[in-house]
Amino acid sequence: MSDLTHQLEKYLAEKVLKQPSRAIGADEPLISSGLIDSFSLMDVALFVEDAFGVRIEDTELNADTFDTLNQLAALIESRK
Repeated sequence: MSDLTHQLEKYLAEKVLKQPSRAIGADEPLISSGLIDSFSLMDVALFVEDAFGVRIEDTELNADTFDTLNQLAALIESRK
C-alpha cells in the first residue's frame, strides 16, 4: 500500500468510521458497500482537498471515481 493510500486509510478508520484499528483494503469498496455514506463522503472530499491540495469536483463524489482507496489515490495523483 502506498503512503498516500495509507494516509487515506488512517483518516477513514479514525475520523470517519471511528474505528482506529480497522484495516481497509486498497481495493475494498467504500461507497458501493455502504462502508461510508454521502455525508461521510463530503468529509473525505474536504480532507483530501485540505491535506493534499487538490480540488474534488462535486460530480466526482460517487462510486465510479471514489469507491476504493486506490481510486481515490489515483485521482489525487492525477491532480498533483
